[in-house]
Amino acid sequence: MRYVFFITIIVLLQLFSLGTALSLQWWLQPWAALMPMLQTAVFIAVFIISNGLLLLSVTKLLANSYRWVSGWMLVMHFIILTAVLTSLLYGGYWLIIMLSGGFINDLGMVELGLRACALFIFIGLFVYALYSAYVPVVRKQTININKPMQGQLRIAVASDLHLGRLFGSSAIDRLRRLVIQSKADILLMPGDIMDDNTQAFTAYDMATNLAELCETLPYGVYATLGNHDLYGHEKSIINSLRTAGVQLLNDQVLRLTHQGQPIWLVGRFDNHKSQRMATTELLTQVNTDEPVILLDHRPSDILEHSALPIDLQVSGHTHNGQIFPANFIVNAINRLGYGYEAIGRGHFVVSSGYGFWGIPFRLGSRSEIWLITMTGKEAISRPASIIKS
Repeated sequence: MRYVFFITIIVLLQLFSLGTALSLQWWLQPWAALMPMLQTAVFIAVFIISNGLLLLSVTKLLANSYRWVSGWMLVMHFIILTAVLTSLLYGGYWLIIMLSGGFINDLGMVELGLRACALFIFIGLFVYALYSAYVPVVRKQTININKPMQGQLRIAVASDLHLGRLFGSSAIDRLRRLVIQSKADILLMPGDIMDDNTQAFTAYDMATNLAELCETLPYGVYATLGNHDLYGHEKSIINSLRTAGVQLLNDQVLRLTHQGQPIWLVGRFDNHKSQRMATTELLTQVNTDEPVILLDHRPSDILEHSALPIDLQVSGHTHNGQIFPANFIVNAINRLGYGYEAIGRGHFVVSSGYGFWGIPFRLGSRSEIWLITMTGKEAISRPASIIKS
């Protein structure tokens, strides 16, 4: 499977390089007469950069090589998208001219105009993608569960923070402001809290910001570990989060009391942890006649969970593809790759994530938190002694 992955990456890199080289050759065409070797040099340079970065990544001679490769692929992707959008613009212009019965007087000016548009489109894609990564939106969803429940519980969900050098203290402070504005009772973080390790978290003293966030929520902050929290730094990540006040649910259940009534939180390890407990085993520790909320980093078990007495599952991991058109792939391989849906016995939310992976860009997805207002059937009054502890 690993070899298939690497072969796929290599093939994609060559295809991206070819598309990028051809797009740049078109863009440089008006100046080719002045510099005859320019287009050939650009073509060669694109393939040298692509395969040079790939070689440095494979040999591990370049620190954070995956960011450099991802960044270069993003540049190539945006160059190709720019070429496609410019071609559509050009085709539309020709269609309008033909339908109106006119003709183009100065084709040279049109060609230069198209290249100017291409430059603006390319810059615009970068600005928009950067904005989508760093300026989050709050998605609101109200759900009504089929169990007795007193009042309503306002649940904020922020998955996939990937705290690191590119997403740190200011992002945590922004999250704190958002949950305050949303009047959330509790914050759930279903996995990928750190970006592989705690180096940046410690270096920039993010624990202080995270502790302030934890103190903001009436019921606190609860999290599970995702795959990026389990790549060899699990213990340091667990210690850092707990020290800051985050309550971790590592294959564990927890009983909260909301307006005098129990609400159960169930947290699973990511399936990168081969020895994680089955959801059914965790539910044996829970009174499933009462509201049950599951934190599960990946949405891969949604169909199985829809048949269980789980009222709400919150997940992340997919990033909604992060960069278009990967969002179509994510939704094709998952029952629910992104968004909200009521399935079977429960409600399911898959977030695109509050942070990002690798590079600080999003296209076709958006940095976000979810605010879920959960209500239930009107509870029947009963003595406090009947409520199980």
